Amino acid sequence: MNRQQLAYLACTAVVMASVLGAAPSTDHRSVRVVHRGESIQKAVDSAKRGDTVLVHPGTYHESVRITVSGVTLRGTDARSTVIVPGKATADACAKAGNGVCVTGTDKSPVRNVTVAALTLRGFAKQGLWASGTDRLTVRGVTSEKNGQWGIAQERSVRGVFVRNTARNNGDAGLFLSNTVDTEEGARDARQALVANNRLSGNRIGITVRRLRNLTVARNEASGNCTAVFVVGDENKPRTGNLSVRGNYIHDNNKSCPKTPRLPALQGSGIVLTGTEKVRVTGNTVENNVGKSPLSGGIVLFKSFVGALSENNEVRDNVVRRNGPADLANRDTGKGNTFRGNTCKVSEPAGMC
Repeated sequence: MNRQQLAYLACTAVVMASVLGAAPSTDHRSVRVVHRGESIQKAVDSAKRGDTVLVHPGTYHESVRITVSGVTLRGTDARSTVIVPGKATADACAKAGNGVCVTGTDKSPVRNVTVAALTLRGFAKQGLWASGTDRLTVRGVTSEKNGQWGIAQERSVRGVFVRNTARNNGDAGLFLSNTVDTEEGARDARQALVANNRLSGNRIGITVRRLRNLTVARNEASGNCTAVFVVGDENKPRTGNLSVRGNYIHDNNKSCPKTPRLPALQGSGIVLTGTEKVRVTGNTVENNVGKSPLSGGIVLFKSFVGALSENNEVRDNVVRRNGPADLANRDTGKGNTFRGNTCKVSEPAGMC
């Protein structure tokens, strides 16, 4: 081997050493395991961005607050990993009566948090409460027998809520809103997704309040007082520009008494109130029967502050055996269209 070849090999070795030295370090993401009797919150408090807190089977008596982006809280599965209320503490999440809280702010949202494969049961307020989040994913969670909402989110964008079960909660099983404590127009949810969830035994299966740009798809709702409730009011921007499609809505005939904000509820499939440009397509809505002003299969109703529903599209749905009507337009707003639906009874007549 001549001097030129030796020099070339030496140079190559230096370059390779430099490249390897400059390469990023290996991924140091950690899995922090919580066993029965240990504190989930302690593991979450020590977690860093990208870490997973894996909770082994057991019943855990506590509330859990997540404020760090990129953290995953995951149970073994929803049947065996259960979180229930614990002793009263000064922690803000527990003090508010919530099970799991994911909290950021408008200016500094918590990003890319995942909560999966566990049960949240018996909390005074929410099973899961999220505020100020971006790309929160809630997957495979059962939230049941909570005092208000099963799974709820406000002031957030790009949330993904898939394959969850919300049952027997005091108000909505799934609740998405612009904000719960101020009056303002609808927020852009930036393509939030509520899909493949099962809602039963709640006052309302899914509530979407004062939001735009999201999809409610392929969910099953039964045994609630109302299955899907899309709510707007006089504030601007208005609730709308969203899709409710491919859901199976049936037998939502539980009876719920009136509240200061709503009349008694029973037998409501999909209700739009005070909305614009909502697309209700390809749903199967059947056997929802009641005597509430909101009863019926698919119902348009002006909001309770008088805001009209306008330019909504109800198309290609199968709507049958609902009462008092399969399709009901009890609004005086303009531009609402009903076409291609399979149904028998409508208010006014002639929409089937």
